Amino acid sequence: MGLKGFVEGGIASIVAGASTHPLDLIKVRMQLQGESHLPNPSLQVYRPALAVNSAAVGNVSISQAVSQPRVGLVSIGVRIVQSEGVAALFSGVSATILRQTLYSTTRMGLYDILKNKWTDKQTGNLPLTSKIVAGLIAGGVGAAVGNPADVAMVRMQADGRLPIDQRRNYKSVIDALGQMTKQEGVGSLWRGSALTVNRAMIVTASQLATYDQVKETIIEKGVMGDGIGTHVTASFAAGFVAAVASNPIDVIKTRVMNMKVAPGAEPPYAGALDCALKTVRAEGPMALYKGFIPTISRQGPFTVVLFVTLEQVRKLFKDF
Repeated sequence: MGLKGFVEGGIASIVAGASTHPLDLIKVRMQLQGESHLPNPSLQVYRPALAVNSAAVGNVSISQAVSQPRVGLVSIGVRIVQSEGVAALFSGVSATILRQTLYSTTRMGLYDILKNKWTDKQTGNLPLTSKIVAGLIAGGVGAAVGNPADVAMVRMQADGRLPIDQRRNYKSVIDALGQMTKQEGVGSLWRGSALTVNRAMIVTASQLATYDQVKETIIEKGVMGDGIGTHVTASFAAGFVAAVASNPIDVIKTRVMNMKVAPGAEPPYAGALDCALKTVRAEGPMALYKGFIPTISRQGPFTVVLFVTLEQVRKLFKDF
């Protein structure tokens, strides 16, 4: 595939990322709810999937907070529109496009290269384990390349939930990267990079390997041909597996990337493990699945758009 695989994967990823950006923004807002270092963290509690906990945050227990009227995916979207305007649903979309250009283009192209290299030339088969390994490698490399855009995207998506005097007010992804470099140093562009790499490896391995495996099985069993029905079915399966596998890491990654570190003050989290422990102690273990509903609601459409677009782009570029 060579360069062609990178181009095809990049086009499909940008289309999928931009079209599902509002769902990703809502997911980020939900994942940040309940952080105890924020002012009045319990004033607006979004429902974690399967919430069961009773830990205390300040003087308000999480069980009391969760007993308030539950807020779902649509309700949160409506609240964002009412308080910040319709355009707020696309806050950070420039960072999303840059992230997909760097991260997804790299992982999709590299996965194709490894898959073609490792496929048995005589039988045309590639074991599931090899697909998973290819996904792990491709995801890790892609995440390392795209981490700066990932940090900028999280911050731009989360900015609207902060008090007005604490907002960063980035004008664009370029402005975000520039301000971060000036105020926090170049190292801030790779904040949470270990989490980003781990998450990307899990997502890419589960998403791409599941899609290829389900697609091949459907065609081999004669259930459907190599058409839109097979692509959509395999995409949904891939999106669900990726969402379940990656959500806990995604919650921790979001919180670490979004934390504000005042000059001379200790950061809210010392690292990924510290963030995970503090989150579980303060909000219960199911807090690691906060935002799961929008995650799966976004992963489903994102994965379908990604692979359906990819298949169509491949047909378009077939003769190139």
